[in-house]
Amino acid sequence: MRIRIVGAGVMGRGVAQWAAVAGHTVELADAREESVTEAVGFVTDMLERAVHKGRMNRDEADAARARLVPLASPFAPPEPEDAPALVVEAVREDLETKAEVFAELAKVLPESAVFATNTSSLSVTEIGARLADPSRLAGLHFFNPVPLMKIVEVVPGAATREEIPGFLTAFAEGCGHRAVTVADTPGFLVNHAGRGLATEALALLEESVAPPADLDAIARDVLGLRMGPFALMDLTGLDVTASVIDTVWRGFRHSERLRPSYLTANRVTAGLHGRKTGRGWYPYGAQAPGDAAAPTPAPGGGDASRPVTVVGEGPDADALRALLAAGPAPVAEDAPGGARSEPLVLVPTWGGSVADAVAEGGLPPDRTFGLDPLSAVAARRVLAVTPATDAGALRDAAAVLGAGGAAVTVVRDTAGSVAQRLLASVVSVAASIAERHIAAPADIDLAVTAGLGYPYGPLTWGERIGAVRMLELQRALYATTGDPRYRPTRWVRERAQLGLPLTAPDTPLVQNPEENTP
Repeated sequence: MRIRIVGAGVMGRGVAQWAAVAGHTVELADAREESVTEAVGFVTDMLERAVHKGRMNRDEADAARARLVPLASPFAPPEPEDAPALVVEAVREDLETKAEVFAELAKVLPESAVFATNTSSLSVTEIGARLADPSRLAGLHFFNPVPLMKIVEVVPGAATREEIPGFLTAFAEGCGHRAVTVADTPGFLVNHAGRGLATEALALLEESVAPPADLDAIARDVLGLRMGPFALMDLTGLDVTASVIDTVWRGFRHSERLRPSYLTANRVTAGLHGRKTGRGWYPYGAQAPGDAAAPTPAPGGGDASRPVTVVGEGPDADALRALLAAGPAPVAEDAPGGARSEPLVLVPTWGGSVADAVAEGGLPPDRTFGLDPLSAVAARRVLAVTPATDAGALRDAAAVLGAGGAAVTVVRDTAGSVAQRLLASVVSVAASIAERHIAAPADIDLAVTAGLGYPYGPLTWGERIGAVRMLELQRALYATTGDPRYRPTRWVRERAQLGLPLTAPDTPLVQNPEENTP
């Protein structure tokens, strides 16, 4: 197939390389001819690198390079036999600019040419409304770097012809990527789903639960993320992240679940964007200390053999008792009065807070700590303290939990602790996407793992915890905080009540009852 790419910047050149390697003839154009020359040089270098690394042979690289056709103008009229079947627009993220590009292309290309916009934040329907024929336009949202990020979002607008999403899906998958069809909504799928982690991490920082390095360490070592949310914001650029957060939040009419943080505006204004400016949540460059992103060490000098009482029954309490049984600290029985004497008191909180447990159970406030059950079997144990915590008891608790070599991070008491809140937010945002039928459950999980690098798709991740357990967490967070951000989702509640997995799709509504008549 012959395609035309308009915009030879980072995304345009990536799409050009990807499509040419897959065997398509690629016309590459830009308002600046120099950009086309630079892009062709870049793609040539990437092909050479692939040959040197053994990823393709010389003939394949030469053939891919030969399929790149630089154009002097984005609006060059084609010969009838060489008209492109598809145009991919990758110009700057501005509604009027994109609409103008498509209007000019419509003057020189046949009506059969499909138009695709690589917009990441604009409405496909709104772009299409500025075209004489909006039915030929759809979104085709790639991720950078295009050849490596093997996921693409196919986004039909309100007027897009019925056959175009299938055409774009076949094109993308024929080039080796996975394609997911997504409703034309703010952030589409991946950028919407990614708000769960970032906004909750910022909320935890707002509340002074822990500093960025500790929150990142918990995200990595307890949840299994490759990169913590603050390190990721520094990599992406806080200016970009904050803009996406605000855009998606405004697009969903100020949804509480997507609520931004006041922390980002001043940092963006101050130029604390992350790696590209030399400083973000962490410092970078020659002046940055080597351990700038290292988590805070737990207080040392404690007694690892101090007796411990575990409060509560059920699998979380049992798992914590089993963990402690392998260490030097004796585990006292949870008998009346036992938690009020010498032993440290550990509460495996699930959605609640240590302060609530102290008040409800009459526990000694100076010696009672919370332990996130998600961290009990992880490489990092998360210990929650309250304003009443005794410093000596804290040293002992850190020693007890770190006796087997696990790292210990101390955080301030909050509903659900850090990992639970991060996971609940990721799952809840994905559940909201599924509720709205923005994308199918399987596509949500596929796109998020491929686009964001999470260890599991968010619905599968929640299912690993269990639908009933996730509903308990949502309800406890909401009850403890009173914040509508944590209100239970219909998707999770229904599946918990019906005994279905969180990945189970909704039952399709019958469109034509006569088709189901025997």
